[in-house]
Amino acid sequence: MTRRALAWAFYDWANSAFPTVVSTFVIAAYFAQAIAPDPVTGQAYWGWMQASVGVVVGLLSPLLGAIADRGGRRRAMLLLFTLLTSAATAMIWFAEPDPAFVLVALVTVAVASIGFEFATVFYNAMLPQVATRETMGRVSGLGWGLGYLGGLACLGVALLLLVRPDPSPFGLDRGQAEHVRAVALLVAVWILAFGWPVIVFLADPPPDGGRPPWGQAIRQGVGELLGILRRLPSSPQLARFHLARLFYTDGLNMLFAFGAIFAAGAFGMTIEEILLFGIALNVTAASGAAGFALVEDRVGSRRVVALSLAALIGLGTLLLLAEGKAAFWVLALLLGLFLGPAQAASRTLMARLAPPGEVTAQFGLFALSGRVTGFLGPMVLATVTAATGSQHGGMAVILVFLGLGLAILASVAEPPRVTR
Repeated sequence: MTRRALAWAFYDWANSAFPTVVSTFVIAAYFAQAIAPDPVTGQAYWGWMQASVGVVVGLLSPLLGAIADRGGRRRAMLLLFTLLTSAATAMIWFAEPDPAFVLVALVTVAVASIGFEFATVFYNAMLPQVATRETMGRVSGLGWGLGYLGGLACLGVALLLLVRPDPSPFGLDRGQAEHVRAVALLVAVWILAFGWPVIVFLADPPPDGGRPPWGQAIRQGVGELLGILRRLPSSPQLARFHLARLFYTDGLNMLFAFGAIFAAGAFGMTIEEILLFGIALNVTAASGAAGFALVEDRVGSRRVVALSLAALIGLGTLLLLAEGKAAFWVLALLLGLFLGPAQAASRTLMARLAPPGEVTAQFGLFALSGRVTGFLGPMVLATVTAATGSQHGGMAVILVFLGLGLAILASVAEPPRVTR
């Protein structure tokens, strides 16, 4: 493993603190339990917010990726959106435990989520710079495994340093949930403290024809994006892969966005219990990502994604039927084994399918295919939750999206791989 590959993979350690701590376990549950009027309304509100984020990311990420391809400024744009994610995450501190702060919480999380998603476009597009086609699976899996471990470490620090101590350190007022709100400040610092190696060690490769001014890069980027969209029908494997991701990544995103809210509302789990659950889930997820990374380059990325989706659907069905915390814990931890492989192998498959010279723009479409229906899934989930008054009913929407994605992915041919 080269220094450049390690620097790239370590960014997953840094930025995974945001989806793990903010979007999934701590802040999401805090919003549903302490800010929203009730957990069902909180799940619905969170769904509408995630839908709005999906619209913004879906519309802009392919364009930003194409501009970066033409202008050769992946590193600068990665830095910009990493700073935005950190700053907006820190602002969550001001969301006090009162329904009057619903809008503050939703807006700050939305802006941070947009920054995180855009940063991920440029980060993912750097994979071909640090790995060969023969090693992409291992490097991508390493990054995802480090991401889960980074999320685990951040959760552990949050639990031991901020949430569990009573009285709280640093003069934090537990009555105003400052011990929970301070977790957002921890995540903001975490992203910057551990995210710098990729910025320092991965210089942009010079674009063909030199690096044009921003205005010219924008015009060329728009032209490249339109050309890619026009050529997509002539690349059926790539088109079907993007279409499959329209659905299954939306299902994965909903699973992350609403898992803690579901645990808090349906099983009455406290913030501390959710933190412990998050730590345990990250252990199984990291184990799954690392284990599948060892075999992905041999068995194929598409097969790893398909197997993972099938397992998630089966375990997710059992989880919705589960009664009691013990059954929830067992099934959710087993489900965690397949979360990392589904995501890491998708990133590898995209890198292998993308034509040379338009990798960043294709990863923009990769983000688009994971977010263009990003408004649809949360919207349907929020609507079903509100209409049925049931968190279980809303969460069942996730299984439908995973199933549709798996069905379409079955028609995608496995790209050629190297065996040793």
